[in-house]
Amino acid sequence: MNAASSSSSETIEPGFALFETAIGTCALAWGLRGLVGVQLPEENGEAATRARMRRRFADLSEAEPPDSARRAIAAIQDLLNGESDDLGRIVLDMSHVSEFHQRIYAIARRIPPGKTRTYGEIAAELGDKGLSRAVGQAMGHNPFAPVVPCHRVLAAGNKPGGFSAGGGALTKLRMLDIEGARPNGMASLF
Repeated sequence: MNAASSSSSETIEPGFALFETAIGTCALAWGLRGLVGVQLPEENGEAATRARMRRRFADLSEAEPPDSARRAIAAIQDLLNGESDDLGRIVLDMSHVSEFHQRIYAIARRIPPGKTRTYGEIAAELGDKGLSRAVGQAMGHNPFAPVVPCHRVLAAGNKPGGFSAGGGALTKLRMLDIEGARPNGMASLF
């Protein structure tokens, strides 16, 4: 059973829920075909994360998550507590995501915890090293972090690059540290 798929007896009502993690209050939204979005913590805490979810998913209500979403929450919490889980079993509804971004996100989802790749390496896998900037833009618009692990995608020279989550690049580095990743052999900042 997939972490975000439903059992035949489970009735899914689309909604969203907040949950605590080692890095702060996260949230996820679900629909009939899987998760439609995940939110890393906002800098100003739970209220800001809730407000962001209400803006992103104005048509959804905050609700008790179904079993499939609870399993996804537990897997994300485990990852952010240092468990080595690639979250690959979580089903994402990418019907609102362009085909190009879907290709990029599929490559990013194959990066295991504790490992990193660069925007250029993903662009090369897409067939055109010149797409590095487009890969970076796709990571910046990732609606599924950390299930699509954009924090594992770095700029040239294994520099952190940008990160659109609250706390920016420091949050990215903290997440990599939790996973035991050491780009360029750098020591932990935390």
